Amino acid sequence: MNESPIVVIYAHPTPSRSRVNRPLADALDALPNVQVRDLYRSYVDYDIDVVAEQRVLSVSDTIVLQFPVRWYSVPALLKLWLDEVLEPGWAYGPGGTALRGKSLLIVVSTGGTADAYGPEGTHGHPIAEFLLPLEQTALLCGMTWLPPVVLHDAHNADAQALADHIAHVCGRLGTHPAPAEVQA
Repeated sequence: MNESPIVVIYAHPTPSRSRVNRPLADALDALPNVQVRDLYRSYVDYDIDVVAEQRVLSVSDTIVLQFPVRWYSVPALLKLWLDEVLEPGWAYGPGGTALRGKSLLIVVSTGGTADAYGPEGTHGHPIAEFLLPLEQTALLCGMTWLPPVVLHDAHNADAQALADHIAHVCGRLGTHPAPAEVQA
């Protein structure tokens, strides 16, 4: 098993059509101390190896969930991964301390513009509101919620914007803050 202080759980159901997530996952995978786990490549049958996934998380300091926002949520396989891997007694609840003190970073892309994610926009709410279930998951598991990284309007981003986003995320993982102490 490849042990890394940072594990990226990458979930893109159509990576061949990805303009930013696939290149970003490749760039992150090339970084030292980062392991990228491609859910759609590893679990084409949706049969998640819960023990293996928990093992990887247990030796990581920072967990990154990287995905395109799909229907205001995470892709289906990532939702299944969250349901199965973050089980009670392991991730939360009585005896569930495996993730306590670790950090969670969300890295997402959207098809809509930043203006579309606001009270007057098409989606009516800021992107942060659509990420609330993930923030609450981090809190429930005793993790530190790091400010998310969002690339809006990914379909229309030019090459420079994509390169800047990838450089920003790679730099952020190289300089992310250490997990805060969590009070028991």
